[in-house]
Amino acid sequence: MEPSCLDLASIYQMGMLLGSAMTVRWLCSFLLVVLASANCLATATGAQLRLPGTSLAARESQIWGSALRDSSFAAMLHASAGITCEASEPPEPLATPSPLISIIDPDTRVSVSFIIGTDGRVHSPLILESAGPAQDRTILDTVRSWRYRPGMCNGAATDSEAKIEFSAH
Repeated sequence: MEPSCLDLASIYQMGMLLGSAMTVRWLCSFLLVVLASANCLATATGAQLRLPGTSLAARESQIWGSALRDSSFAAMLHASAGITCEASEPPEPLATPSPLISIIDPDTRVSVSFIIGTDGRVHSPLILESAGPAQDRTILDTVRSWRYRPGMCNGAATDSEAKIEFSAH
């Protein structure tokens, strides 16, 4: 049995449609890969990755240098509970990287108050003494990323209030 002309024509048209659909699919995939690569390249080479006027060595020493900060902690006991803390331990810092800020004036101090939850995360950071909006934002973002072993009261984890001060000296 020989196929009719109508059958051969419809088979030919289906082949053309499939071929053009595959070409469009391949072209879309290719464009997606090229555009995604260009976006990644533009993001990685952006000016925001470089701090103006600082060398790589200066930034590394700022990151790896010892932090100039003073911390104080206080347990947050609820007055209505009537609990006294006979055996208490302050929170223990686990990961507290220094914020990447440049304090130009040596007398500038930035104070931050926050709560260390029973989960060891920082909650409700608040700037008490400011160094300017840009530096305050950097400091708050850094402090929010800190992790602690929570303070203990009578062997149970408890929320603690903390205050930290950053200065140039």
